[in-house]
Amino acid sequence: MSKANLTGMNATLRAYIDLTRLQFFFAWPLLFCSGYLLATTVYGNFAWFDLIRVALIGFFGFEAGFVLNDYVDRNYDKKDIESDKLTKYWRIFKKRPIPAGLIPPTHALRLFLILAGITACLIATLSYPHSLIVFLIMVYCYTIEIFYQMEKRQIQKFPFAQVIGRTDFTLFPVAGYLCLGYPDLNAFLYFVFFYPFAMAHLGANDLIDVANDRVREMSTIPMIYDIPRTSYWIAGFTIIHCMMAVLFMTRLGWIARSCIIAGLCLLIIANIMILKNKTPEAALKVLPLFHVAMVLYAGGIVTEAYI
Repeated sequence: MSKANLTGMNATLRAYIDLTRLQFFFAWPLLFCSGYLLATTVYGNFAWFDLIRVALIGFFGFEAGFVLNDYVDRNYDKKDIESDKLTKYWRIFKKRPIPAGLIPPTHALRLFLILAGITACLIATLSYPHSLIVFLIMVYCYTIEIFYQMEKRQIQKFPFAQVIGRTDFTLFPVAGYLCLGYPDLNAFLYFVFFYPFAMAHLGANDLIDVANDRVREMSTIPMIYDIPRTSYWIAGFTIIHCMMAVLFMTRLGWIARSCIIAGLCLLIIANIMILKNKTPEAALKVLPLFHVAMVLYAGGIVTEAYI
């Protein structure tokens, strides 16, 4: 193989790694499996084969969502003027591959269909009615992702797109629970615990990407309100998240509770930094704390169930 061909292959590989945000590959199966393993503490029937199957559903399903996100926003992402903040954080090689011309839109769409198809096939192997419930959640999440991406291009006085759209991320660990469990109190409490976290996390992401969203004319949280009030948005949903954590922890053991408390402490630190500075740079510095908190939540539930 010639050096030119090898260089081209490496560039394509880097582009697909950026498209799928592959460096975070471990987080999505961990979050999805936390729901499944929580269900095993209630319904029993744990099996390593099922855990691997659920992990693959979480991985391929979330990766498909990433690709869909980039595909739907491909033309608006061409307007970006900053790549040293959110793009740099999420993508190892600091590129949005579709608007950069590294991956044709048709190839990205094809990859989404392949990943979603693999996810659907894996879901079909679950027992009924879990297979149907999880499949319907998958369809809902992809549909609501498209709705969210398109609706925030419209002029909004109230963040309706965000309030509805963030349910897709919230349902992700709940879908893991429903791979084995049923729509019970545990599933509901996981949802109300995770939803305000997802909303606070969205506010932090929007605050970091405010310059790009301004030129894209996107109705994100800082565009609907302003940067100071976005800081209060993050703090407000973090407070609600802490309140819901108290309820959710009543269904968990001491290991999971300890990890959730540790995650909440990180979020409090992040909020103090954001409220103190009220800048995109401050939000970028503490964004990893949101993700470490999420890993602590999921890791604590997984460890509790395993032990």
